[in-house]
Amino acid sequence: MQRVTLSVDDDLLATLDRHMKKHRYASRSEALRDILREAAARESLAEDKSGKDEGFCIATLAYVYDHETRDLGRRLTQAQHRHHDLQVATMHVHLDHDSCLEVSVLRGPVKEVRAMADDTVTQRGVRHGQLHLVPAERKLEKHRHGHEHLHA
Repeated sequence: MQRVTLSVDDDLLATLDRHMKKHRYASRSEALRDILREAAARESLAEDKSGKDEGFCIATLAYVYDHETRDLGRRLTQAQHRHHDLQVATMHVHLDHDSCLEVSVLRGPVKEVRAMADDTVTQRGVRHGQLHLVPAERKLEKHRHGHEHLHA
C-alpha cells in the first residue's frame, strides 16, 4: 500500500468528513479508497458501454410491473429464457393487487447483461426498472470434483 499526501480546500475536506460520518468510515483514508474504487468501477463500465471492451460483471436488475398487462408474464419469461446463461437467481414479490417486483441477480459480459436488462424493462407493462452493474473478473477455477467453472 502506498502513502499519499493530499491537499484539499476546506470545503472539500468538509464534504469528505460529512461523507465519512454518513457512511461510518473509520478513517478518511478508507472513505477515499472507496470513492476511488467507485470511480474506477464507473470508468470500467463506461468503457464497456462504449463497446471498447467485453468486460465481465455481476449485476442486479430490479423492476416493477403490472401483472395484469396482457401477455406480460409470458413475455418476461421468454426474455429470461433468451438470457438464461446470465441468470443466477430471481426473487418475485407481490406488492399489491396489481403490481409485482422482481429482482434478478445476473453474471456475465457487460454488453449481454445490458441487453437483457433492456429486453426486460422495455416490455409494455413494466413500470420501473433499474440495473446496477458491478465490474468483476472472470475466473476459471478447477474444483475438487474434477471440472471447471467460471466465477465472478
